Amino acid sequence: MDKRAARPATVEPVEAALRAELAHADLRAASVAPVLRHLLAGDDQVLFADEIVARVRGMLDDLVRQLLQAIAAPFDDDRSQADQELASRLNQALADSPALLAHLHSLALEWQVTERLQFRLALDPVLTPLVEALIGSAEPETAALAMRLLASQARFAQAQRRMQLPLAELPGDLLHGALVAFGAMVGGDTAIGERIGQAERAIRGGYDEGRTRLGLISRLIAGMGGGALAALRLDHAGVAIFASALAFGAHQERDTAVLALHESQIARLALALRAAGLKPGSIEEQLIALHPDIVHPTGLDRIGPERAAALLALAGVPEDL
Repeated sequence: MDKRAARPATVEPVEAALRAELAHADLRAASVAPVLRHLLAGDDQVLFADEIVARVRGMLDDLVRQLLQAIAAPFDDDRSQADQELASRLNQALADSPALLAHLHSLALEWQVTERLQFRLALDPVLTPLVEALIGSAEPETAALAMRLLASQARFAQAQRRMQLPLAELPGDLLHGALVAFGAMVGGDTAIGERIGQAERAIRGGYDEGRTRLGLISRLIAGMGGGALAALRLDHAGVAIFASALAFGAHQERDTAVLALHESQIARLALALRAAGLKPGSIEEQLIALHPDIVHPTGLDRIGPERAAALLALAGVPEDL
């Protein structure tokens, strides 16, 4: 589809303002991976005072630890020089993946927002009203799925507090990328190559994306059908389900939907909620829940869901195209 054809001949002031905010948000979003890579490579601990960066670094280190343990390589002070070098090279290889860094950043941001809403709205980070209602569903499959999600979300909360991330919780494409990077560490060492190959086969064989936390949330939302709009109420669904429902309804990647929760991305969030079918009044409620102290976009009543989706699709497209 020609993106230029999707643009009206005359852009209304409301749309022009939203496009300008989206352009600024795009610049902020595009800087996430490069800035994180720079900070993660630094030795100055002051750089890691920031909660998000520290958590991303912790999760990255934890992924490296799990991969090394899969080949029975130590990840402590007693490891050999060769193992230290392997760990360092693997850490760098994973940090060189913009997609992986963006995902780790989104998980850290998701948890930060979750903790803030727990403090401000007394919203339980694990057992939200929607999850509680689904556990009590008359449909056995729905109730069982909600129970599995409850356990998975509890594990996520515990892992985030420890700044960890199980390999098996990565999305399939990112797990594949991590294993490819792991395999590239072989060099000319046949013994290491065999151990990595065995570990990779074991990890892939035990992986099921549908059983991950994000997979369970996706299945739950898909099963809600038209009732999925209820998942777009932060105080009802909680951050985890809200973000997945937003991604589903606005046809966005989940990491993008989570990024929209940041105050610098408020125009993206407003448009995504509109594209997902929320009415302006309900959108304002979500914006207030997240960002009660900043100015919110106006004029959303003049933008329908289809146009909101088109504006999101046009984000990042230069004005002269």
